[in-house]
Amino acid sequence: MVNIMETIMDAMKSLTVQDQNEDQPLHVGEVMACWIYLAGLELAKVTVQAGINTTMDDELKAILEEDMRLGTSQRERLHDFMIKEGISLPPAPEDMPKSDPNSIPLGVKLTDDVIANELSLKIVSLIMRAAGAASESIRTDVGLMFIQFQAEKFAFATRLKHLMRKRGWIKVPPFYVSHGSQQ
Repeated sequence: MVNIMETIMDAMKSLTVQDQNEDQPLHVGEVMACWIYLAGLELAKVTVQAGINTTMDDELKAILEEDMRLGTSQRERLHDFMIKEGISLPPAPEDMPKSDPNSIPLGVKLTDDVIANELSLKIVSLIMRAAGAASESIRTDVGLMFIQFQAEKFAFATRLKHLMRKRGWIKVPPFYVSHGSQQ
């Protein structure tokens, strides 16, 4: 039987040992993971900017601004890493200009519910992408970078989920009741 504590300790040791594998080149999977994650951050940025321009809800605006700061931090770290490693950068859309939420026509203006759920989907996508990248990385520095990105996004997601539950915006799939069970 697997000893969970030994497994955790072995994993921690492997992450803290100075392998000095940073002098090894990145493999194609690590390069692709960096490129796709940065592209996702760039697309999320303009969506968040549009949400900030659209919402008049102070709590939602604050959480969007928090996501903007986190996204900026991750984009800068990943951008610098990719430049250092010689990886070409994905194209980035232009920033959205600031606008007045009252000037957006009703047929175009997204509701706060839609903004929050779209942000939630983008966060989940980036968390999953970071988990995959961390698990596929050979170089310790790359794996640790993606573990950190995942942890940061996960911590943010818990605050977003709290707001979404509070406002009734969270989408819950139907509950599963197996055939023959008592309801």
